[in-house]
Amino acid sequence: MSIDQMLGLITGILFGFLLQKGRVLRFEKQVGAMLLKDMTIFKFMLSAILVGMVGVALLADAGIITLSHKPMNLGAVLLGGALFGTGWAVMGFCPGTSVGALGEGRWHAFFAVAGMVAGAALYAELFPFIKSTVLAWKDFGKIGLPEVLGVSPWVIIPFFWAGTISLFFWFEKKGL
Repeated sequence: MSIDQMLGLITGILFGFLLQKGRVLRFEKQVGAMLLKDMTIFKFMLSAILVGMVGVALLADAGIITLSHKPMNLGAVLLGGALFGTGWAVMGFCPGTSVGALGEGRWHAFFAVAGMVAGAALYAELFPFIKSTVLAWKDFGKIGLPEVLGVSPWVIIPFFWAGTISLFFWFEKKGL
């Protein structure tokens, strides 16, 4: 096993542990998030984004990694978002939480994982058609917010942190 595989395994185990400890694998938390009545999952995701954005920016500045954005394709975003949302609403799990719930022994999550595998296979089979139709819609290229605004990521990061922390305080004030 290579060092990259070991690091990936360790990261996955830690992430699964945090998902379980944060109680975001619970069905009632998933439903609460979809009904905008329980912000536990949103707080968990936003916390991960806050930490990740700083880590990625530091690694990029140190030259350890090179950022390469995926193209911002309108068709892919709309179709992918619709499929993701539909799957989450039907199964009560997003991809990460379905695998975590299966690892916790919640066997009904198997159907969510099986659906993801079947969906990936279907996507692979339909890719030539999708490429010439949906993926042919407006493509904005490899852009991110820093490129759009013409600023360093370090200009955006403090604003995102401040906005997210303010949102956390608002969630707590509202009992969400």
